[in-house]
Amino acid sequence: MHNLIYVIRPEDHEKERLKEILENHTEIKFVSLMGVDLGGNATDEKIPINLFLKDIDGFLKSGVQTDGSSVVLPGIATLNNAKVDIVPDLNVNWFIDYNYEFMDEKHRPCGTLRIPSFLVHDGKYVDSRSILYRALDNFEKNILEVLKGNPKILENIGIEKFGDIEKINFTAATELEFWVKTPEDKEDEEKLSASQTLKEQYWKRTQGTVRTALEESMLLLDKYGLGPEMGHKEVGGVNSTIGIDGKQNHVMEQLEIDWKYSNALQAADNEILAREIIGDVFRSYGLEVTFAAKPIEGVAGSGEHTHIGISVTLKDGSIKNLFAPKNLKDDYMSIIGYGALMGILHNYEVINPFVTSTNDGFNRLKPGFEAPVCTVASLGHNVETPSRNRSILIGLIRDMENPLATRFELRAPNPLSNTYLVLASCYQGMIDGILAFKDVTDSQILYKEISKKAGEPGIYLEKERQYRTEEDIFEDYTEEERNRIFGKPPATVWENVKGFSLYKDKTAMLLKGGVFSEALIKSFKLAIIKQWKEELLHRIIPAYMGIVRECKQLHEIETSSDLDVVRWKKICDIKYTIMKDSMDKKSLITRIREALLNKDYDLASDLQLELANTIRELKELYICYKRNIF
Repeated sequence: MHNLIYVIRPEDHEKERLKEILENHTEIKFVSLMGVDLGGNATDEKIPINLFLKDIDGFLKSGVQTDGSSVVLPGIATLNNAKVDIVPDLNVNWFIDYNYEFMDEKHRPCGTLRIPSFLVHDGKYVDSRSILYRALDNFEKNILEVLKGNPKILENIGIEKFGDIEKINFTAATELEFWVKTPEDKEDEEKLSASQTLKEQYWKRTQGTVRTALEESMLLLDKYGLGPEMGHKEVGGVNSTIGIDGKQNHVMEQLEIDWKYSNALQAADNEILAREIIGDVFRSYGLEVTFAAKPIEGVAGSGEHTHIGISVTLKDGSIKNLFAPKNLKDDYMSIIGYGALMGILHNYEVINPFVTSTNDGFNRLKPGFEAPVCTVASLGHNVETPSRNRSILIGLIRDMENPLATRFELRAPNPLSNTYLVLASCYQGMIDGILAFKDVTDSQILYKEISKKAGEPGIYLEKERQYRTEEDIFEDYTEEERNRIFGKPPATVWENVKGFSLYKDKTAMLLKGGVFSEALIKSFKLAIIKQWKEELLHRIIPAYMGIVRECKQLHEIETSSDLDVVRWKKICDIKYTIMKDSMDKKSLITRIREALLNKDYDLASDLQLELANTIRELKELYICYKRNIF
C-alpha cells in the first residue's frame, strides 16, 4: 500500500540516512520512544516528526523525559526524585506503527515511528530491556571463560580450539496464544468445557472474520520481518453463528500465532509488536482480543511457551549449538546444555516471580489444563526419542537431523509475562549452572545429576528433590507425591514473590555481573505486590460477589424435591461463608480485606486460596441445583 515502509534497521539509524528515510516517507507523522518498565508496560507518546527532525541529534543521544509516576518503577522513581529519561536503543529494529483508521492527504495511513528505548533514572539504566542487555553481556563473558578454560567442553561440542570462536549467539522465540470473541458476549463455561474435552476446536479451519483477521495479522507480521510460521485454532472455543444480516455472531475462539526466532532482545521487542498488531487487526473486524492467561475459568488458558537457545559462530562461518553434543546419538545434551538446564531448575524459585507475577497467571497454572505446576524437566525416554512431555515445566527440544534445533522450551510463561525479565533471569540461572560444572570433562556426570531421584545427593541440585521425569505429572503422580518429589509450587503471587527472601543465595545469583540490583528486585517486588493487592480488592472480590449474587432461589415449594431444598440450603450456607458478616463471624471477603489492610499478606494469600476454592464449590453446586429445576 503506497510503498509503505515497516522497519528501519540498525544500519539505517545514522543521522543522515534516517533523515533521508523520514523525509521520503511523509506518511510517518510521529515518533514514539518505547521504554519497557519493570511491569512489562511499553511507553507510547506522540512527538511530531518535524520536532524530531529539527533536533535529531538531541533525540538520538538523550531522548525525552517523563515523570516517574507514569512508569512502573516503585521505590526508584519516587515523588521527590521522579525524573526518568527515555533514551533510544540504536542497535535494534525500529518499526512504524500505522493507524489505518486515519489517512493523510495522500490517502496513506498515519504512521508513528516506534523506537525501542531504555529508561534511565539518576544515570542508571533501570528498565526491563537494559536488564536483559546486562544478562546477555554477563552470560557471554562467563561462557567464554568456561570455553577457554576447559578443552574437553569444546571437544564435547565439536569445536577444535577456543581461538576458532567468533561470537556467541543468543536465540529466543515465543508462541503467542490468545482469545477472541464478539463484544459483550458472555461465556458459557459448560459449552466451552465440553468443546475442549471433545477437541472440537483444535486445528479446526477458521471461518469468517476470524479467518480474515488471522490471515491479515500474519501477512502484516511478515511485512515487519517477524516471519510468521503458523497460525491456527487452539483447544479452546465454541462454534460461532451467522445472523440474519449474514455476519458472524457469538465468536469465542482461542488462537495461536508463532513466528521465527530472533536474537533474545529482538525476540522480546517483536513480542510487543506482535501483540499490538494482532490486537489492532482483530479489533478492526469488531472482535475483542485478550492476552490474559486465564480469561475464562474452567477452560484452557493462554500460554506463551518461550524457547531459549545458545550457539557460537566460528571464524569459518559455521555455527555450533552450545546445547548439542558433538554426536546427537551419543547423548541428550552437551556439558554446557546439562549445566544450563540444571541452572534454571535449581534457581527457579527466584526465576518464577518474573515468569508468573499476576493473579491471572496463577489461575492458568493449575492441574488439568496442560499448564505446568512442578519444577521438573523432560529430556526424552531415550536419546533417539525427543521429549514430547507436555506436563513438565521445561522440555528439551531436539531434532536428530539438525543439531542447531536443540533448545529449551519453558512452558510456564503467559502472553503478559515480561519476556525481557523472563529471559534475563533464565540466562542468570543458566550461567550459574554452567559455572557449577565448568571443570567437568564427562557429560555422564551431569546426566546422572539431573536424573537423580528425590533423596539422592547431588553435586549442585538439592538432595530432597527430583528434577527430571518422563511421566505425566498429572496422571502418574498424586498431588502429595508431586509436592514431596518436585517441591510444593507457589499458588499465589505473594507465595511466589516470597522466593526472593526465602532463597537469599539464589537471589544473590540474580545480582551477579550487575544484571539485577537489590533496588531493582525490591522495585519489582513492590510493583507485583501492589498489583496483586489491587486486583484482589477491586477486581477479583467484586467479581466473586457478582457470582454470589447471581445464585438465586429457583425452585418453588409445590414442584421442589427434598434434594432441591437441601442443595439450596447448602448454597445459602456457602454464600454466607463467602460474603455475609454476622455478629460473631466475619465472611471470607471481609477477612481478606482486613488482612490486606493490616499487611498480613501470609493470611491474605491463604484466604485468597480458600475463597477461590469456595467459589468453585458454589458454582459447581449451583449448576447441579439449576439442572434439577423444571
